[in-house]
Amino acid sequence: MHKDKFVFAQLVCFLDRNKFNYIVRKYDGDKYVKHFTCWNQLLAMMFGQLSNRESLRDLIIALEAHRSKCYHLGMGRNVSKSSLARANQDRDHRIFEEYAYFLVKEARQKRKIDIFKLEGNVYAFDSTTIDLCLAVFWWAKFRKKKGGVKIHVLYDVETQIPAFFHITEASVHDSRAMKEIPYEAGSYYIFDRAYNNFRMLYRIHQIEAFFVVRAKKNLQYKPIKWKRRLPGNVLSDMTIELTGFYPRQYYPGQIRLVRYWDEEQEREFVFLTNATHISALQVADLYKNRWQVELFFKWLKQHLKIKRFWGTTENAVRIQIYAAICTYCLVAIVQHDMKLDRSTYEVLQILSISLTDKTHLRELFDTTKFQNDKERFGLNALSLFDF
Repeated sequence: MHKDKFVFAQLVCFLDRNKFNYIVRKYDGDKYVKHFTCWNQLLAMMFGQLSNRESLRDLIIALEAHRSKCYHLGMGRNVSKSSLARANQDRDHRIFEEYAYFLVKEARQKRKIDIFKLEGNVYAFDSTTIDLCLAVFWWAKFRKKKGGVKIHVLYDVETQIPAFFHITEASVHDSRAMKEIPYEAGSYYIFDRAYNNFRMLYRIHQIEAFFVVRAKKNLQYKPIKWKRRLPGNVLSDMTIELTGFYPRQYYPGQIRLVRYWDEEQEREFVFLTNATHISALQVADLYKNRWQVELFFKWLKQHLKIKRFWGTTENAVRIQIYAAICTYCLVAIVQHDMKLDRSTYEVLQILSISLTDKTHLRELFDTTKFQNDKERFGLNALSLFDF
């Protein structure tokens, strides 16, 4: 089936082009376009992500070096810098956002596992800020002399796929993004202290979903009742009412407070939750998994290209971020469908130097053929995601 196909072209076979074409027609993305279509644009951006290109010029030089292969790589005619820059600047970013969500849904369905033995999904919500030069990215004002964008991500802890993402200016406070989350009844949402937004937490409670949030140190409350028999490392488990002026108005009901001693870090954590049906240790375990979203951000910045942008407009920045998420999901889908016994880090390292080879993917990832990968690709570094 894949005889004489380039590695990159084989990867593209895992993408649903019909769905992408449907989205393009929805937004008139290819209207008046003769050669460089939205599909060509997406593949060029994903090629840049997988081959670790540092800039738009770097990507174009790489494509120029493979000019004769562009058509068979799926990018149509050879790609010029002006064509790609103009496409990233002018084409509707919603095309790539919607397709990214389509791939997210597909990847999550394929990789669904039940780690916590809970009925609903388990999500961790957090954000990461990417600093930008204000003189160039004038639209992304953060501070007086600094620019930046913030990516808010709802991370599915069990599938290790971002289920929701929201891009804002870096000046937007984390808790304001909580209202954008598509909450699901019966699911669990894990937050850090920055998300002590009791109005939104009460909204989660009202739709019969559950939250676990780390409490702020200045929390004001009144104990109502508490459990006397506690498991190891649980210092207290009580039902409380909030007494602060605004918190008690925004969250009028009772709420559960759990104090937990983490032996590993030798520190105390205080959690607030409306999940009264799970144990205190389960509450602590859920919060421990919040760190996975931070590892995801670290991994994304290290191994995909979102720290340096290939365009200066807001539209170009958004398209590059969505292309990075599409690339992440594509690798996750390939891992699942091919049942690869390799980490995402290893897969990306191997792909980065093999995109224009005519090697079957199965042969490329064959563990016997690449038994010395650690020396060839420098894979002794810590892998943040071992899917």
